[in-house]
Amino acid sequence: MAKLYYYYGAMGSSKTANALMTRFNYEEIGQKALLCKPRVDTRDGESTVRSRIGLEETCVFLEDLMHYTEEQIRQYQCIIVDEVQFATPEQVDFLSDIVDFMDVPVVCYGLRTDFRNLLFPGSERLIAIADCIKELRTVCWCGKKATCNARYQGNEIIREGAQVMLGSNDEYVALCRKHFKMGKLRPDFS
Repeated sequence: MAKLYYYYGAMGSSKTANALMTRFNYEEIGQKALLCKPRVDTRDGESTVRSRIGLEETCVFLEDLMHYTEEQIRQYQCIIVDEVQFATPEQVDFLSDIVDFMDVPVVCYGLRTDFRNLLFPGSERLIAIADCIKELRTVCWCGKKATCNARYQGNEIIREGAQVMLGSNDEYVALCRKHFKMGKLRPDFS
């Protein structure tokens, strides 16, 4: 029985690496897995999913997957979605239809919250309807579990702006809730 899986974590929790490893595991045993991402994620190129550790694969856009026929989708033993936080609630519902009506498992990876600690619409919908929800953990500079994605410029946390701003380690850092609230990006060395 297929399920809708949602693996979430703060930045740096190896979500993309896990998505790529999941695809590899299916392919290694001779099964087909389709890797996709929302079109808004152009950080690594149009049709590329790339992890910070250097793993990389081609993918299709989630928006294009929605135009696949049932026959095309059933050719895959698994659908893997990276950066699912950028999906719309309607796209997440479509992914659940793949699970429920085509019996193909869908494994989603993404952030739960944005830089203001507010849910992304795609993540909110997955929290509501996913069969399995699991946190992928990473740590704050202090060693505690990081749950917040802080956007920063210089040494200051940015607390206002557009929800979607593609960036990497030079603009975002994972923090524990306490240091996110304090606006403390790193330990004081003075």
